[in-house]
Amino acid sequence: MVRLTDFRLSIAARLALLFGVVAVVAFSLIALVLNRVLEIELERHQYEQIESRTQDMRYMLLHARPPDIAQRAKDKIDALTPSDGRARYWMWSDDPNYCYGSELPRVLNETSNRSVPPGEQGPQGQQGQQSQQGMIDLDFQGQHLRVIRSALVATPARAAVTLVVGVDTHPFARTAHSFRVALLLITGLGTLVVVALGYWVARLGLAPLVRLSQDAREIGPYNRAQRLQLPSLPLELAQLGASFNAALDRLEEAYRQLSTFNDDVAHELRTPLGNLIGQTQVALTRERDAAQLQELLQSNLEELERLRLIVADMLFLARADQGERASRLVTVSIAHEVAKTAEFLELLLDDAGLTVQVQGDQQASIETSLFRRALTNLLQNAIQYARCGSIITVHISSRETLAHIAISNEGVAIAPDHLQRIFDRFYRVDSSRTQYPQHSGHGLGLAIVKAVASMHQGSVFATSEHGVTTVGFTVALQQQQRQQ
Repeated sequence: MVRLTDFRLSIAARLALLFGVVAVVAFSLIALVLNRVLEIELERHQYEQIESRTQDMRYMLLHARPPDIAQRAKDKIDALTPSDGRARYWMWSDDPNYCYGSELPRVLNETSNRSVPPGEQGPQGQQGQQSQQGMIDLDFQGQHLRVIRSALVATPARAAVTLVVGVDTHPFARTAHSFRVALLLITGLGTLVVVALGYWVARLGLAPLVRLSQDAREIGPYNRAQRLQLPSLPLELAQLGASFNAALDRLEEAYRQLSTFNDDVAHELRTPLGNLIGQTQVALTRERDAAQLQELLQSNLEELERLRLIVADMLFLARADQGERASRLVTVSIAHEVAKTAEFLELLLDDAGLTVQVQGDQQASIETSLFRRALTNLLQNAIQYARCGSIITVHISSRETLAHIAISNEGVAIAPDHLQRIFDRFYRVDSSRTQYPQHSGHGLGLAIVKAVASMHQGSVFATSEHGVTTVGFTVALQQQQRQQ
């Protein structure tokens, strides 16, 4: 079965066809106007010819002197009548001397049945005024004539006379026909020329788009850094190219993060699995007593717990990436949640000689379990890197529709290059991953903070200057405050 998609045309061909349609419409309108102008001009020319011949006869009939007016009128008609019959005269009067022309009764009957414009009958001694609309079509002896019928009132020198003058319309019809054929040919040829030129212009105009497609086809997994050449593109395509390059940049960044993430996952899982395998192999080399086997199982349990936490965190991040939002929302005091989290980490704070100071408060709609998880990760991170004996400050504020929670600690500053990536998964400012101190995590803590902020329609931020590092996140305020 033939499908519509089998007849798909290129953009150049479609534009050429559209140009053709526009050309046909434009040429047709112009042809109609020109044809109408020609018809009006031919009709005017016919009228002028008939009126000129009528005026000659009128003048002679009005100014001739008796007794030879009738004969002189007939001689005048014979002189004015061409041999090819392109013009004809008829004259009728109650006086037989003023009758002229073959089949005069039929001609007079046909012309008298037509309407004669008002004003044709003038005052005594004056000829009637004939207008262009007063012409009458008449078929006579196989000829199509256009005639004007004039009535001249009687004078002392002659009787009343009806004068009919006509010209053959065949030359005018032939001219109109030739003109219409010429217009038809010009319309057809003009349309073909416009289609051909339109196709050529479209191909020329779309050449940058072809180059754009070629550049896009050359981008692959082994040359991801290649981008579209924007300087060679027109303004409209340059905007498209810039958007495409930006999309490629985002894809490359996502590809890099995915590649790094895979490497990090493999590394994080390899270490505990290696420990499990190594310890088990060593235990199997010789017989062990119950105490040694219990110690081995305890060590293996710690590694398995580490694996469980990594898998659980990765599953949580996967749900967040799929757009999961916090659902069990309650309106609580953020300062109260910070205080409860700090109380939970009191032992770590005491061991490090640190204190937590909360500044400000704000009511927000949050899922408390997720919110405390983010606070715990941030406070643990601050405890790990804070200078001993210093104060960890939690500053709570609001801006527009968001609540800001910023946790600051004194310590070694973080380089700007690291600040841009500390929320990436498995990223550590310290690149060493061979040791796992008890207080060290597996590199997903700040990534979880970012996911929790996203689930609460917020974001994360980090600054580090003058020995103070501030890391925090935002969450949406409670519904009542957003409506205000």
